[in-house]
Amino acid sequence: MFPHYRNAHLKKKGYTIRYVEFNDIIQPNSALAEGSIDVNIFQHTAYLENFKKENKLDLTEVIKVPTAPMGVYSDKHDSLDDLKTGDKIAIPNDPPNIARALRILEQLGWVQLKPDYKPISVSERDIISRKVNFTFVEVEQAQLPRTIPDVDYALVNGNFILSSGRKLSSSLYLENPPFEYQNLVAVRTKDKDKPFVKDIMEAYKSPEFQKIIETDPSFEGFYHPDYFQQ
Repeated sequence: MFPHYRNAHLKKKGYTIRYVEFNDIIQPNSALAEGSIDVNIFQHTAYLENFKKENKLDLTEVIKVPTAPMGVYSDKHDSLDDLKTGDKIAIPNDPPNIARALRILEQLGWVQLKPDYKPISVSERDIISRKVNFTFVEVEQAQLPRTIPDVDYALVNGNFILSSGRKLSSSLYLENPPFEYQNLVAVRTKDKDKPFVKDIMEAYKSPEFQKIIETDPSFEGFYHPDYFQQ
């Protein structure tokens, strides 16, 4: 994420950078663990921790990065107040992002969750009641933008909204992502103290990078990590 804004800082230090694109959200962590890439930047903490546990991978988060929040999108409705019985709501189909979507729906008052739910693992089983009787449609994250015309509302991660050509500002609601849903830089745990990792962290914290993120209109709506200067 944001590669060309980071390049100048890293190239000055003598790095040659090669970017690898993946067509699903499984491959980047697997490629990192096996050593075919050295860093990945695409996921949030909840997803990384769940993936590591399920696949027994030794990966580590090293720094948060500006994050495009999950939002609520609709091509059929102009307002969240239009929610009615029988509506279809598309949400991600992976557990960490199902939890994320349900927490947003709770904030909107569309669902009531059990008081003692676990934030990262909350699921439909934790729903006590719904504002109206709507139906969930679970979809793989990357495919969610394509479903927007076919459902009433869709909860979509910001990076997939942007890659689909839509803007965050087209949302009906944007979350203020908690720590576990802020995007990050991940590396192999054995590499976390190596110079190249420290230089990547320095590049993200550089005034030049921060200025771009704060002034470039294409990053409007992004959440900024705590280390950004206020």
